[in-house]
Amino acid sequence: MEEREIMEMLGGGITSVITAEITPWWALYTKHQHEKTVADGLIAKGFEVFLPVYNSVRHWKDRKKTISIPLFPCYVFVHGGLYRRHQAVTTPGVYAILSSGGQIATIPEIEITAIQRSISGSLQVEPHPFLNCGDRVRVVRGLLEGVSGILLRKKGQCRLILSVDTLARSIAVEINASDVEADVYSASESLISGQVTGSLAEGLGHGRQVEVHEYRKQPHSTGVGDKPDDIPISA
Repeated sequence: MEEREIMEMLGGGITSVITAEITPWWALYTKHQHEKTVADGLIAKGFEVFLPVYNSVRHWKDRKKTISIPLFPCYVFVHGGLYRRHQAVTTPGVYAILSSGGQIATIPEIEITAIQRSISGSLQVEPHPFLNCGDRVRVVRGLLEGVSGILLRKKGQCRLILSVDTLARSIAVEINASDVEADVYSASESLISGQVTGSLAEGLGHGRQVEVHEYRKQPHSTGVGDKPDDIPISA
């Protein structure tokens, strides 16, 4: 499909995004506990689908069982194929296509790639309330080398918070504090706007390991599983 045709479908408001990414990622909002059904249906129709899951142990009186649960409840990611969006939205279990400002919302490739890498190994991953402020760091070694996120401490362990801003959703990945350094590029942007924190400012330009702070949920943070404020479009 021509780049111009994709731009026309999405609207002029996000032309710059589509120019840089001809086959964007987008998301479908599904019915509760229908993510796997939707993913299978889309794959059968020839769509490239990403449904990230994590393992959770459920306990009963007489047994326990490890089950796979979606990291982003009620969402399935789709790569490209926007010209076939009607086929996607008519898949059983689909509620709507995620939108923003009346246009189909796209998701940066870098965010999807970070999530794919985090679940590709043995790292412990779990959903986390949306978090978009704090000390930004970059992983310098290991499976997630080069990935940027927000560092925090939870129950005495370090977590790297990775977010999908379009969904206002985050996940937490266990990581060693020694494997990260201050993300100078992101911190410089914050410094310009006057929002950089003291511990991160000290590390600018020196490749220093940042101080890890305890996380406190913001009063208006979006909880895991909440429906977004922006109403999705159905086609």
